[in-house]
Amino acid sequence: MSGQNVFDYQQEIVRLRELFSFDFVGVALVQSVELRSVMKWVFATGNRSNRFRRIVLQTGKGVAGQVFKTGKPFLVEDAEKMLGRKDLYNYPIVVAEGLKSFGAIPLYKYNCVKGVLLVGYRTEKKLTPNDFAEFQQLIGPGFGPFYSKEMIGQ
Repeated sequence: MSGQNVFDYQQEIVRLRELFSFDFVGVALVQSVELRSVMKWVFATGNRSNRFRRIVLQTGKGVAGQVFKTGKPFLVEDAEKMLGRKDLYNYPIVVAEGLKSFGAIPLYKYNCVKGVLLVGYRTEKKLTPNDFAEFQQLIGPGFGPFYSKEMIGQ
């Protein structure tokens, strides 16, 4: 990252992970590739390996792709039950990191989704709707240059 980026994503996701005792926290950002947008996981903490760096998502695919497409938070309390064991391959970050309970929120910049913040546990039913709401409140209006549209009432 360039020196002008004063917000330290890695430091912030480490802080969030410690604050909520998440097993994994990741940030996927939009990467422009010849007039098409793809998302890549750029920052992570609590990761089992660096496989997350090789995951490239098209709009609508995977956790980040769905949140990017809909612009809405996405909560899964029990991955196997809610997504189905056979469909888990459509969620590469979930498989790569062994996530069983997770949530993701869109990160907006200039009224467009530019990133996704994913938090999760490797234990099912550990991220409850109340915990996810509390996490979203804590993120509040800003995450570096991004903001959560839901939090500013739009």
